[in-house]
Formats: sequence, structure tokens, C-alpha cells
Amino acid sequence: MTKVLILTPVKDAAAHLGRYFSNLAALDRTGLSLSIGMLESDSLDGTFTLANVGLQQLAGTFARVGIWQKPFGYRMPPGTPRWSHEHQIDRRAVLARSRNHLLFRALDDEDWVLWLDVDVIAYPRDLIQQLLAVGRSIVHPHCVLDHGGPSFDRNAWYGPAETHMDLMRAAPGAVPLDGVGGTCLLVAADLHRDGLIFPPFLYGRAHPAARCPGPWAPRQPGEIETEGLGLMAQDMGEQCWGLPRLEIIHAKS
Repeated sequence: MTKVLILTPVKDAAAHLGRYFSNLAALDRTGLSLSIGMLESDSLDGTFTLANVGLQQLAGTFARVGIWQKPFGYRMPPGTPRWSHEHQIDRRAVLARSRNHLLFRALDDEDWVLWLDVDVIAYPRDLIQQLLAVGRSIVHPHCVLDHGGPSFDRNAWYGPAETHMDLMRAAPGAVPLDGVGGTCLLVAADLHRDGLIFPPFLYGRAHPAARCPGPWAPRQPGEIETEGLGLMAQDMGEQCWGLPRLEIIHAKS
């Protein structure tokens, strides 16, 4: 039995929790023992209470469920899109810290960690089995808004041209990635135990794959959060892999 821990940091996620839990309940668990861990931070919409209710409803069918709170005191300026370049380092530093805090609180004896964003709304029931079948330590499916459409998770890329998975669909199988996103990411738990984290700072300034000036310009080269994890994995001797043909769907708003 392969033990997988599904980890999801949440903030102001009340609108997505119903579908999130129904999708988890529908997962094919053949050969798997699944657990769920969530971390709620700085929500204003009752996310913690609703998430706790949803987890308790699944408690009887999953090996373990747990939720924690960690306030970081960070909010984007009102009316500012979360992808605004000038706020990315601060926003993603907090997200990196929330992922690390959740990881350290929730990980027990699992073999794998599946990072899954709450606003991923559709994926195959055998998603985990398909990711495990690749036989790699870090695997990323292709997150899109519509099947066959452009890549939504632009943090998953390869090479100096920042090639995303929508341009790699002709590949017959897994493709190498330098940066990864966190919408859905399978990581061997022992890599996390060995020190693979989500850097809450610009990591890998001397790494050949670090972008300069990059999307946060003006800044020093380096990558943060999930993309920083991608570079750190390489520094630990592990390549990240993407599956351009295995599509998962992200909410459009």
C-alpha cells in the first residue's frame, strides 16, 4: 500500500471547498492509503470552519485528516490582481512559508506528498496512479483552464526560453522541467525529509537555470517558492518532470 499525503494551503477559499472535497472523495484509491493536510491563513470568509467540517466528513474514509492555522498577516492591496509583478516576491514568500509550515506539521510516514491547490476543479480519478506510474521523484501534470488550451500554471517551465507544457504536447511522455508550479505536484516524501523545501527567498542565484532579469524585474536572479523548489531539487541531484498530456483543470476565477 502506497501512502500519499495530500497537502493544500488555503486562504479565502470558501467558494472552492465543496468541489475540492467532492473531488478528493471521488479519487480512485486502488493501492493507495490517502491522508489530507490543510493550512489556513488570514482568511476573511470562514474558510477554516468550512474546511474543518469538510475534513471531518472525509475522516472515516481517509487514513488521516488534519487542519492547522498560521496567520501571516499578509494581504494584497485592495483591487490588485494576485499576479501583479510588483507584489510577487512578497506574496509568494508568504505562500512558500505556508507550504513549509504545512509540510512540517502534517508529514508523518507517507511515501509521497501531493501538493494540490484548492481551486483545481477537475482531474482524472486515477490522477495519483498516473503520476506514480511515471517513476520519477517529482512529477507535475499540465494545469490548464480548458482541455487543449494554454498552460495556466506558468511556474512550470523549462530552459532559458521558459518553455511551458502547452508547447510540449508532442512529447510522448514526461518532459524535464526547471521550474514547477504548485497547482498539482507530486514529490517523493523523502526528498522533503532530506531538505527540499519551498524557498521563501530568491534561491539559486548562481544556478544556470535561474532567470535574469526574469518576471520580477528589476531584481537579482533566482527563483522563489515552487520555482525555487525546482532549482533546489536540481541542486540535490533530482530532475523535475512534467506531463503535458495529463491535463487538470483550474478554476477560471
